[in-house]
Amino acid sequence: MKVGIIGLGAMGLGMARRLDQAGFLAGVYNRTAAKMAEFTVIHYNQPAALAAEMEVILLCVSADKDVLDVVAAIASTIKPNTIVIDTSTVSSETAKQAAAQLAKKQAKFLDAPVSGGVEGAKNGTLSMMVGGDADVLETVRPILASIATRIIHIGETGTGQATKAINQIMCAGINQAVTEALAVAEAQNLPMDKVIDVISGGASGNWFLQHRGATMTQGSFAAGFKLALHHKDLKIAQALAAKTLTPTPLTNMTLIDYQQLMANGFGDEVSA
Repeated sequence: MKVGIIGLGAMGLGMARRLDQAGFLAGVYNRTAAKMAEFTVIHYNQPAALAAEMEVILLCVSADKDVLDVVAAIASTIKPNTIVIDTSTVSSETAKQAAAQLAKKQAKFLDAPVSGGVEGAKNGTLSMMVGGDADVLETVRPILASIATRIIHIGETGTGQATKAINQIMCAGINQAVTEALAVAEAQNLPMDKVIDVISGGASGNWFLQHRGATMTQGSFAAGFKLALHHKDLKIAQALAAKTLTPTPLTNMTLIDYQQLMANGFGDEVSA
């Protein structure tokens, strides 16, 4: 199957490389053309041009509007039975809108957001939570296995995105706990490398501590998953919870903290 990817940001680039290494990648599109230079597959100058020639299309863009804009563009040229897999993090409603628009063209859609950070995209070890038709997922599972080691079908369209919202709430709480705990440890003049090492192997060990603890204590916050994007994701989670009147005090506080950081110019720093 001819596979194309739209969006070569921090996550999309890693996924494109894994697809290319596995021999699946046939075409790429990115708004900034320079990011396509490393790939020897076809470089497309418009999403619609890519859609006209691909059998499977992965999307990896930043926000709900971006997904809907890309879907509108590819719907003009997409072939029946083409499978579109959206790995972006957007709302469940956006996923349903995208699926409905593509269904009019007899194309299939999976909402398949991922977790695992830039490292996971680079190493092909992402976790993928998928909403949509289970049979469609099985058709593309060998392709997705090149970018993710855990691929779970959650349910109908939109449930993948709902699950990702839950993931982002957990990330927010873990981020807050780790940063507060390490600040206390540093104030006690403890050897931070040893603190991180021993705690990572215990009951409170977690991905954020293992992957970000050491660099954070050294004042390094190189962009990976940007804080502004996590803020966007938490707004989606907050809206999801509000529909069922589920309280989210931790998420609400994190949004306030993130808003302050963004106002101070840290929106592009790494949050996870």
